[in-house]
Amino acid sequence: MRVLGIDPGLTRCGVGVVDGAVGRALTMVAAGTVRTPAEDELPARLLGIEQGIEQWLDDYRPDAVAVERVFAQHNVSTVMGTAQAGAVAVVCAARRGLPVALHTPSEVKAAITGSGRADKAQVGVMVARILRLDGPPRPADAADAVALAICHLWRGNAQAHLARARQEFARRIETARRAGGR
Repeated sequence: MRVLGIDPGLTRCGVGVVDGAVGRALTMVAAGTVRTPAEDELPARLLGIEQGIEQWLDDYRPDAVAVERVFAQHNVSTVMGTAQAGAVAVVCAARRGLPVALHTPSEVKAAITGSGRADKAQVGVMVARILRLDGPPRPADAADAVALAICHLWRGNAQAHLARARQEFARRIETARRAGGR
């Protein structure tokens, strides 16, 4: 499975593509950023992010997209810009019919390092170790996007399997209930 991880941001939107599956070695395919000039107006910046993400989707053809879930920060304008960039990423994936998962920063940190409170440096070191790289992808936004993709490969598939199992269980219970009620 190929996953495009996206660490949303207006100035630097981290992107990273990882191939792999649970129980198998993972491979980093690409990592980088989609950048927009801080002096540009918001509509132009969001359009630039959309065009950049669409290019990554065209170039790498992922099976799924993992986006960092925006959480409250002290700076409201930063949160809004990050949320808007994340929404653009979700729309780009949805337009292509790709499954999208949102992962919190602490979920990603816990998946990669074992601690939801790990710092960026620890995440970068573990990403490099997991992918057998000489060092973490650069810049840090790209490393965060790669971490999102790894998190999704490890956790997202398991969560999807559990959701399908729950739906099947509920369906069987309902079928049994209806059959017993006749």
